[in-house]
Amino acid sequence: MNKTKRFCAIALAAMMAASALAACGPEQTTPTTPATPTSSDTTSQPGDSTGGEVEDPLYGEGANGTINLKVWGPDAAQEVLKSQCAEFIENMKPYGTIEIEVVPMGEDVAATQTLTDASAAADVFGFACDNLDRLVTAGVLTELVGADKDYVTENNSASSVDAATINDQLWAFPETGDNSYILVYNKDYVSADQAKTLEGVLEACKASNKKFVMDAGNGFYSCMFMFTGGLKIDGFMEDGVTQKFTDYDEATVVKTLAAFQDLFTQYKDNILFGEVTKVVDGFKSDSAAAGIDGSWNFSGAKEALGDKAGFAVLPTINVDGTDEQIINMFGYKLLGVNSSTKYPSTSIELAKYLSGEKCQQERAEKLNWGPSNKAVAESDVVKNDEALSAILAQSEFSVAQKGIASSFWSPAGTLGSKITDFDNPLSEDDIKKLVKQTIANIKDE
Repeated sequence: MNKTKRFCAIALAAMMAASALAACGPEQTTPTTPATPTSSDTTSQPGDSTGGEVEDPLYGEGANGTINLKVWGPDAAQEVLKSQCAEFIENMKPYGTIEIEVVPMGEDVAATQTLTDASAAADVFGFACDNLDRLVTAGVLTELVGADKDYVTENNSASSVDAATINDQLWAFPETGDNSYILVYNKDYVSADQAKTLEGVLEACKASNKKFVMDAGNGFYSCMFMFTGGLKIDGFMEDGVTQKFTDYDEATVVKTLAAFQDLFTQYKDNILFGEVTKVVDGFKSDSAAAGIDGSWNFSGAKEALGDKAGFAVLPTINVDGTDEQIINMFGYKLLGVNSSTKYPSTSIELAKYLSGEKCQQERAEKLNWGPSNKAVAESDVVKNDEALSAILAQSEFSVAQKGIASSFWSPAGTLGSKITDFDNPLSEDDIKKLVKQTIANIKDE
C-alpha cells in the first residue's frame, strides 16, 4: 500500500473518532462456526484507534477515482437517509471522493435479496435482527472487530448489541431499538385509563362506535396470544434449525387463548382484523378508535390524529380473574456491511456513521424511530415523545426477535386467524389441539 492510501486510512480514523465524540419470517440457522465472509479482522480498520494499513483501497481506485457505494433503506426513510449519506460524503471530501446511491429496499426483504445475489446487493443495508442467523450462515456479512466492535458495544443498549451478535461475534451495527408494536389510539375516544386494559380499549371502541384494528392473521402480531400465555420461543435445538420453546403450562396457554377469543367475540362488531396499514387508514377516516401498530407507522398516526394521538404499552387482558400483561415480539433493525463490497473499510465507516448518535437522534426526531444508541435513548427527544417512550417501555414486556425459525411465522399466523374466526368458535379442547398442532407445524416445517 502506498503512503497516500495509508494516510487516508489514518486521517479517516481521526475524523470519524472526532465525529463520534462531537455527536455525543425467513429460514434461519444458528451455526456453531459461522461461515467466513470477508472480514475486518485481517487488518486495522479506519475506525481503529491505531490506524494502520488496510487491504482495500479507501479512495482513488473506483471509476474515475471515485468510490461508488450503494445503500438500501426503507421507503419511509429515503429522504432522511439521502441527507445523512450526503453529510457523510461532505465530511469525507478532504480525504477522497465518494458517491452513494440510496435505493428503497425494506428491511423485510433486504436480507432475502442479499442472499439471492450478494454481488448485486447494496454495500450497506438495513435488515431486521431475526435475519441475522441466515445472513451469517451464508457468509454475506462483514464481521465487526477491534475498535468497531468496541464502538458498538460502548454506545448501544446491551439488548441491541445482543441482537447483532452470534457466538460472541458481532455482525452488524444496531440502527434502532424499536422494531415492535404497541397500542395506538385516538384520545377523543379512548382514555389513558381505558388504554391500560384490552377490555377498556374495546369498551371505548364500542361506546364510540369505532373499530379496534389488528393484523391477527400475521404471526408477528398473533404470537402475542401464545406469548401472553407463557409459550415462548427459545432459539434453536442442537441441530441449529428446529425451533426450541421455553417450558410452559399448557392449561395456562389454553386459558389465555380462550380469554382472547371470548373477549374478541364479545366485541366483534367493533373489531377489524385487517392488515396493519388499516390502523392509520382508520384514523384518517375516523372509523378506528384504536389499534395495534408498529413503530414504523408512528409518524402516520401522528399526522392523522395530531394532538389526539395516544401511545401506550400493550394493555393487559383478564385471564381467569387476573389481569395479565400482553407480551409481544420485540426486535431491532441492524445495518450490515455486505462481504462482497469492493470497499469494506469505507462501507464500515458509512454504516458506523449512519448508526451513530447524530443520525439516530435525527431519525428519532423526523421518523419517530426508537434508538438503540444509549445517549439518544436518554435525550429529551425520546423522553418527551409519548410514542418513543412507550415503544422503549414495551421492550420490558417482550420476547426477543432472535433465533426464530422460518417455520414459525405461518403456523403462528394460522393460530391467530383461528382464534379470531367469529364464525367458527373453538372449545377449550379445540384450542388445546390447536396449540399442539401449531408447535408441531413450527418444528416440522
